[in-house]
Formats: sequence, structure tokens, C-alpha cells
Amino acid sequence: MSALLEPTDGRRTDPDVLWTAWTWLVSQIESKLHALARNDFRAYWRSKAQAGARSIALNATTDSASDNKPAAHCHLGVAHLSAWKVLVSLVRPALAESRDDRMLADAALAKARRKLIPFLFLLYIVAYLDRINVGFASLQMNREVGLSESVFGLGAGLFFLGYSIFEVPSNLILARVGARIWIARIMISWGIAAMAMVAVRGPASFFTIRFILGAAEAGFFPGVILYLTYWFPAREQARAVALFMTATALAGIIAGPVSGTLLGMHGFAGLSGWQWLFLLEGMPAVILGIGVAVYLPNGPADAEWLEAGERAALLARLDAENGLAASGKHSDLAQAIANPAVWLFSIVYFGIVFGLYGITFWLPQMIKGFGGHSDFAVGMLSVIPFFGAALSMVLVGRASDLSGERRWHCAVPAMVGGAGLIFASMADSPFLSLLAISIAASGIWGTFGPFWAMPSRLLTGTAAAGGIALINSLGNLGGFAGPYIVGAIKQTTHSFALGMLVMAASVTAAGLLALALPITGETD
Repeated sequence: MSALLEPTDGRRTDPDVLWTAWTWLVSQIESKLHALARNDFRAYWRSKAQAGARSIALNATTDSASDNKPAAHCHLGVAHLSAWKVLVSLVRPALAESRDDRMLADAALAKARRKLIPFLFLLYIVAYLDRINVGFASLQMNREVGLSESVFGLGAGLFFLGYSIFEVPSNLILARVGARIWIARIMISWGIAAMAMVAVRGPASFFTIRFILGAAEAGFFPGVILYLTYWFPAREQARAVALFMTATALAGIIAGPVSGTLLGMHGFAGLSGWQWLFLLEGMPAVILGIGVAVYLPNGPADAEWLEAGERAALLARLDAENGLAASGKHSDLAQAIANPAVWLFSIVYFGIVFGLYGITFWLPQMIKGFGGHSDFAVGMLSVIPFFGAALSMVLVGRASDLSGERRWHCAVPAMVGGAGLIFASMADSPFLSLLAISIAASGIWGTFGPFWAMPSRLLTGTAAAGGIALINSLGNLGGFAGPYIVGAIKQTTHSFALGMLVMAASVTAAGLLALALPITGETD
């Protein structure tokens, strides 16, 4: 081997020259990877290069100290050749995509953004509207059917108990039967359950139907998150998820004026305003569910609107990326469940969701407490926090994708959300209260894009379907705990101030824990 390292003129190669050549090679390949591959792959290769450099320096130092030059050159050559083999095995998938393939894959992704994101966005608006409209209905319903604040908080949160119990099996079924059939089933069944809320007559029926509604909708959100991983490479997932989840903020913007108007139909055809609200806002889910069964492809392989070349190029890119990252992922469901990182993701999401729904379900009554506002005015004022939330989701998701960084882009908005809630608890005027709640909403909603881009880098295969659902399922128990605790505190203290501080503590703790989240499968 040492003979291979000697130049033809008989002079031995200086280790410093080899080291210079090595560092130049790494810098050249790294610049190529930056242009052709994912941002996180660059960081991965840098860590490999640094490890190789330390090994080379150690060998060179040890052998030089023993004054054994040929042996030093031999060890140095072996180290370079071994490192080169590793480098080639890592770089080949990224460099295998030709210019034409890149153009075809990019064209396929552009089509997917145009044809899927707006449609999924619409579906989630309807889903979220049916989930949160109970907050607006409470302005009339609580008085008519005799629901106390603690009973309402418990019933509002029971949605998430049914949702969490059936979340994982629902997502596993989706992975088995396909997104088109299962998402259509979810939407039709939850639309029927949402309309059934007109039958609420007291606490027992309120609790029962809310639980059924949660069970019916279980699997929709994590199913769509999983579905997006079938289409979009990791570097684009935060933006895609953020655009999809902006529907939650837009639903809040739409819910206020629409729900306020429907509450004004009180007495029409013998129904109360809150009954019209549930009936008319539940119908679109059934109609769109039928549309899903007709329109939504299960994945790129089934998309008739992709050209054959675009389909092949996109599938090749996704397959190459999945193969490159597979060594750091968990592909078995049991392994994913046993992975501490999955549970850490769940705890972080619990803290975020605790604050999210503590605000969402109680916002109409918070605004009503400002005094002197009609139901329609409450609906219009409730729009304000969701404008900031929508803008924050898009900007934070885009910044996270451009930088390739996830944890800080999740942690900082969460801490901003916590600060906004603390400010809201101390505000002594309606204007300052609404401003602080708007800041809190902007922070909390801003976490979603970066957060949901991380689990897909940790899990694949069956583990992705079950693991993502498990994170969402356990995390959404915060949607059960948050509204109930805030309602119980409000009933006891006759104020939302202490409840806001509890939500602030939850969201801030989630932000701090987010800094410990693994993003490529490491749990240390």
C-alpha cells in the first residue's frame, strides 16, 4: 500500500500535502452538495469529515512520533481511501440526479403544490371549523341547555379524548388502504357527527357527541402529515406543513364572522342560532368527503396529472432521500413506540396544544367578557389573533426551510407565545388584552411547521404512520386538559388571568424542551 502513495519520481508524499488535498476535496464536494442536496446532508457530511480528520491526524502524529515514515504514509493512505469510499457511498445518491431529472422532479413538486396544498388546506379549514365552533356556540348553548363553565370546558376537551384513542389505529389503516378512501371516510363521518350536535340537550348528550366527533375525525391531521411525506422532500416539508396548517388560523378568521352570523338565525324554523351553526358548518365536510374520494390520489404513482417523466423523477428523488436517511430512522412501529424521542415529541406537542386550545375554545367568551358586544361583534373581534397566527406560520415555516434549522424555529415562537399569555394575564384594558392574545397566538401557531418537519426525519415506513399518529394523539390530550383546566379556574376565580398563566407555563416549557428534540434519529 505504501508504494501506491509514492509519486513516480521517487519522492515520498508529504502528509501535509495530502491533508491540504483532502480539505480542498471536502470543500469542493460540500459546495456541490449544498447546491444539489438537502441542507441537513451538508451538516451530516461535515461531521463525517471532521471525524475522518481527527482519525487521520491521530495516525499521522502517532506514526511520526515513532519516526516510521513509510508506516505513517501507509496509515494515512488507508485512512484517505476508506474515507473516500464512505464519501462516494454518501454522495452518489445526491449526484445521481441529472439536470433533466431535477427539472422534471421540480416540475412535479410545483404541480403537487398547486393541486394538493390548496385542496388539503380547504379540508383542514372545514375540519378545524367543526372542531372549534363549539366556542362560539357556547355564547347561546351554555345558557339554553344548562352548561356551567367547567362542564363546557370538559365537554369541549372530550373531543380530544376520542380523537386520541382512535388516532393511531386510524393512521395505520390509512397507510394500509390509502389516503383517498380513508380521508374520505373520516370527513363524511365527522361531518355527520358535527351536524348531530344540534341534538345536545344537556351535559350527558354534550359529552357523548363531542367524544364521537373526536373519534370520527381521528387520523385526519396525522394522515395528511404522513401524506405530505409521500410527495415532498424533507427540505420542503416544514413549508408544506406550515401552508397546510395555516388553515387552522384561516379557520379562526372565517369562524368568527360566519358563526356570529349563524347565531343571528336564532328562532328561524324553530331552531336556535347555535343549532343552525352546527348544522350548516357540518354539511361541507360531508360534501368534501365525497370530493376526496373522487379527486385525491394516493401518491405520486397514482397522480394522473403528472407526466410519466415527472412522476418517475419525483419518485426517484424521494426514494434516494429515504434510502440515504434510512440508517438513522426507525422503520418498525414497535421500535418507534419504544424510542424515547417519540415520547419527547409528544410531551412538547402536549405543551403547545394545551395553550392552543385553551385560547381557541375560550376566546369568544374572553372577548364577550370585555363587555357590550353582540355575538356578531364577538365573532368579528375574534378574527384579529388569527391574522397574526396565519402570518407567523408561513414566515416561520419558510425561514426554517431556508435555514434547514428546526429546533430553534420551534422553541422561540413557543416562548413568544408564553410571553404573550403572561402579558394578557396582566393587561388591564380590552385593547391590550386582545393585542397580547394576538402575540400569543402568533407564537403558538408559528411552532407547527418546524415541529412537524422533525418527526418525519426520525421515522419511516410503518413507524411513520404510527409514530406521527402517536405524537399527535398524545399531544392532543393537551386539547383535553387545556380547555378543562382553564374552565375550572374561570369558574372558581371568575377570571381568565390565572388560566392564562397556566397556559403560558405549558407553552414556555414546551419551547424549552423543543431544544432537546432530535432531528435525524439521534436521541442523545
